[in-house]
Amino acid sequence: MTRTRDNRFISKSFAKRLNSMLRVDSRRMFTTPLFYIMCGIAFAMPILILVMTTMTAGTTIDNPQTGAQTTMDMFTNTWQIIASEGGNMFSMAAPAADADMAGGAAAMGMNMDMTAMCNINLLYFMAGVFVCLFVSEDFRSGYAKNLFTVRARKTDYVASKTIVGFIAGAMFLICFFVGAVIGGSVAGLSFDLGAAGVSGLVMCMLAKIFLMSVFVAIFLIMSVIGKHRAWMSILLSLFLGMLLFMMIPMMTPLDSTVVNVGMTLVGGAIFSVALGAVSNMILKKSSLV
Repeated sequence: MTRTRDNRFISKSFAKRLNSMLRVDSRRMFTTPLFYIMCGIAFAMPILILVMTTMTAGTTIDNPQTGAQTTMDMFTNTWQIIASEGGNMFSMAAPAADADMAGGAAAMGMNMDMTAMCNINLLYFMAGVFVCLFVSEDFRSGYAKNLFTVRARKTDYVASKTIVGFIAGAMFLICFFVGAVIGGSVAGLSFDLGAAGVSGLVMCMLAKIFLMSVFVAIFLIMSVIGKHRAWMSILLSLFLGMLLFMMIPMMTPLDSTVVNVGMTLVGGAIFSVALGAVSNMILKKSSLV
C-alpha cells in the first residue's frame, strides 16, 4: 500500500511488489559469501574430477574379502562430465551411445558408473543446499516474520525466492561448464562433440538451466516446511533430489534438441507456478517462527 497526497491508500501491483522483493533478495544473494563459495566449488569440481580421474585411470583395487578386482573408470572426453549422448527421451528413436562420448553408458542414461554420477547434475543438489540456507536465514533471523507483517505478501516472497534461486542455480551450472573446459584442457581430454555437435551442447546446457527451475520450486517447498530448521529442509531436499536424479540425464542429454529446451522451459514454468502456490499455501497455514 502507498499513500497519495490526498491521504488515499492505493495498492501496488504485483509487478511492482515483486520488483521490490527481487531487488532486496538479489542484493542479499550477491553480497553473501555463501553464493561465491558455492560458485567457486562449482568451478573447481570439474577441474578436480577430470584431472584426478585421468591420473588414477586404470588403477585396479582388490577386495580382500571377495578377491574381486575393480578398475577405476575414467573420462575419455571432456563433455562426458556435462552429459552423455544417446539418452534423449524426446527422440523418436534414441540413437546408440557413442563408446568414446558416453563411456559405455547404457541407453536412457541408466548407467551408474563414475562418469554417469560425477558430473554437472550434482549441482542440482548444491542448488538445493543454497536455497534451503538462503530461506532458512530469513526465518532464523526473524526477517521473514517482520517482512510479512509490515511489507510483503507471501506470494511476492515465494516468487522472488524462486527467481533468485533459479538465477543462483544457473550461475552454478555456468561456473561448472567453464571449469569443465579448463579441466579438460589440463587433463588433455578430447573436446570432440561427435554427432551432437555444438548445437547439441548449447541445447543441453539451456535444457539443464531451465530444468533447474523445477528443482528450485521443489527445494523452496522443503525450505518453507523446515523454516529456520535448515537441516530438515536440506535433508528433505536431498531426498527428493535423489528420487528425481535419474530424470536429469534423460531430459538433458548431450544431443539435446529444441524439443528438450522447449519441454524443460514450459515444464519449469508450470512447475514453478504450481509448486509456488503450494509454498504460498504452506506459509499461510503455518506459523512463521
